[in-house]
This record gives sequence, C-alpha cells and structure tokens, in this order.
Amino acid sequence: MTDKLTKLPASELQIMRVLWNGHPEMARSEIELVLDGEKKLAPTTINTLLTRLEKKGFISSKRVGKTNYYTPLVSKKEYQRLESQTIIEQLFDGSLTNFVASLYDGEAISVDQKEDLEAFLNSLDWEQNKD
Repeated sequence: MTDKLTKLPASELQIMRVLWNGHPEMARSEIELVLDGEKKLAPTTINTLLTRLEKKGFISSKRVGKTNYYTPLVSKKEYQRLESQTIIEQLFDGSLTNFVASLYDGEAISVDQKEDLEAFLNSLDWEQNKD
C-alpha cells in the first residue's frame, strides 16, 4: 500500500487522524462527534471526504444495516513515513542532517531532547550491527 500513497489535503488528514485515534470500524456519526470538538463539518462534507479517502485506498467501508463503518487501511506510521520523506527530499535536498539542523535553528536543544536523539541513533547502530 505504501508505494501508492499520496499527500492528503488537511481536511482528509483530519478525518484520518480521527480514524487512527478511534477504534476499528467507526461510523460517520462517531467521526462527526469527534470533529465537532475540533472543527464543525457538515455531514455531507464528512461523507464526501470519506468517499475520497476510500477511492484513494486510505480507508475501507463496510455497510451494516443503514450505517457505513470506516476502517483505516493506511497506518499513521506509514503516512508519517511518507510525509517525512517528502519533506526531507523537497525542502532539505534529501539531507537528514539539514532537516535536524533546521529544527535547532539557533535555539537550545534541551538535555532530554538531545538524550532522546542520541538514544535513537544508538539504537539504529545496534540494529544495523546485529544483522
């Protein structure tokens, strides 16, 4: 699935975030309740966004009685990977170093952030050496 993913517009991504944070097989009415706390969208707009996401292969739907239930087919982690790679390629010429440097941009990195980053990089080294 990940080789055909495309960047989602903000409105569709908002629906995906609800599905990722919800439970498997959410009804439109459940999605609408969550969205009401964030940004009020008309039920017809939500239906349109769900239809688009299904056509793009991001979600599936299952009809039970008169209700459609929606399930994400693309995980949050898969989509984050796509977005991260796109940002690094397009804005930082494929350089992870330039990306990390832009996060710093003259502001102090906390000790916790630095330790987290070092631990992550060390875990990558350990995984690579394990093979």
